[in-house]
Amino acid sequence: MTTQQSRPTKTVPKMPGGLPLIGHMIAFGKNPFDYMVSLRAKLGEIGEFRMFHQKMVLLTGPEGNEAFFRAPDAQLDQNEAYKVMTPIFGKGVVFDAPPHIKDQQLKMLMPVLRDKPMRTYSKVIVHEVEEAIKDWGDSGEVDILEFMKQLTIYTSSHCLLGDEFRYELNEEFAKLYHDLENGMHPLAFIFPNLPIPILRRRDKARVRLQELVTGIIEKRAQKTAKSDDAFQMLIDTRYEDGSPLSAHEITGLLIGTLFAGHHTTAGTAAWITLELARNPEYKEKVLQEFDDLYGRDGEVTFQSLREIPVFERVIKEVLRLHPPLIFLIRKVAQDLYFKDYIIKAGKYVCVSPRVTQRIPELFPNPEKFDPERFNEERQEDATPFSWTPFGGGRHKCSGNAFAMLQLKAIYSILLRRYNFELVNTPESYQDDYKQMVVQPGSPCLVRYTKRSISKSTESLKTTNTSATNSAATNCFKVEVDMDLCQGHANCMAEAPEIFKVDDQGKLTILQETPNNELLVKAQKAARYCPTSAIKIKQD
Repeated sequence: MTTQQSRPTKTVPKMPGGLPLIGHMIAFGKNPFDYMVSLRAKLGEIGEFRMFHQKMVLLTGPEGNEAFFRAPDAQLDQNEAYKVMTPIFGKGVVFDAPPHIKDQQLKMLMPVLRDKPMRTYSKVIVHEVEEAIKDWGDSGEVDILEFMKQLTIYTSSHCLLGDEFRYELNEEFAKLYHDLENGMHPLAFIFPNLPIPILRRRDKARVRLQELVTGIIEKRAQKTAKSDDAFQMLIDTRYEDGSPLSAHEITGLLIGTLFAGHHTTAGTAAWITLELARNPEYKEKVLQEFDDLYGRDGEVTFQSLREIPVFERVIKEVLRLHPPLIFLIRKVAQDLYFKDYIIKAGKYVCVSPRVTQRIPELFPNPEKFDPERFNEERQEDATPFSWTPFGGGRHKCSGNAFAMLQLKAIYSILLRRYNFELVNTPESYQDDYKQMVVQPGSPCLVRYTKRSISKSTESLKTTNTSATNSAATNCFKVEVDMDLCQGHANCMAEAPEIFKVDDQGKLTILQETPNNELLVKAQKAARYCPTSAIKIKQD
């Protein structure tokens, strides 16, 4: 990336074919992915198009992604770009808050996504899956997308928000949340307060949800015993000046917490079922891995979910082919320089994980479902900022670790209990671009039949293929990209001798060149870091 000192002067090439007043809105709205692919084919890794009055600059490829994700907030402004979220989160919450308030609010959400509470979530998720399928019987058909929407709202609310949302408000809350999520309509990015039915339902849902939250706050104030969920944490937390959060702010942050845990997971979960059904040879590999690890009734634990590399590669490949957020945007607050080009302040800049993740030079044969592209030998995602379904940099989705845990726990039960087949032709299952969060089109029918497993439960065999002999004489060094660190504290759980994360999420490296006996722990810390902020370098 070119530095500001070199002062490039080339203007960004413009996409032809814009219409008066609306620009390229019709072509983009019809199929955003196809449009962005055509833009890259015509203009290369940087190009400009127009959506109504707004000038948009698309960056594609790892270097464009890095320029986007590495830029400071003062240069690329999230708040201006995501005004669509203000009616959902609320005035003065997250994207509508001043930078110093926004930073404090985001830190308030992190504790429930850190390593320690994460270790308790697998049992909750497993219980929810078992409850959801208890009446399925031996065979039947199900709309897998609708099933996953309901299941993930239950698992996320149970893990992150507390018992009231899961058990007392489950049906009403699920409907309200659905209306809020649908409020992320493409038109809302341009006109967030357009008086159309889908946005009116969004606003009514936000008002009703705050009423429910206020009632729960009042009930909890009467109790002597306190809960340990995100809701109670937000009730008890304070800003730096000592002031508490209002019910309006708590409502917005609870929605934000749920978006981090559920926002994109339902569609990804549905696509996992569909892609495994379309690729039975890989489904057999996954089933073998689960059967070898758990047998029929083996307990699903936090640690066991870390030891399923075959299925983890499936998740990564599904997210490569079907990232739920196909483009991310920021408003240029200060001129941005990229290679020989200048992107002027006032424009919007965006990146597309879906476009970059299908570049043949990065991912050969990109349309093919091939989880082995992420194995130890190939590592096609090794180029930084080439695989970015959760975003990247300082704003990488804070809920990505929870999303991965949730997907693994759900399928550790579903795939052991049932076989899934497509009801319709394989090519009929396609992404639906009508919403900003892209999911498979509805109805999304699959047929399930109960599996019979005769083998007994096997004990978990934990092997670390990446670990090297601790008696080796080579030294190693720990490096952390502090711009990527979000304070999840997984590293401290794996290697407390090397890493320390305080209550505010600030990381301290206790040893930059530890003894070789700590190499295995350091490698695990790097492997399980949700933001890939840690690098282990061996001499």
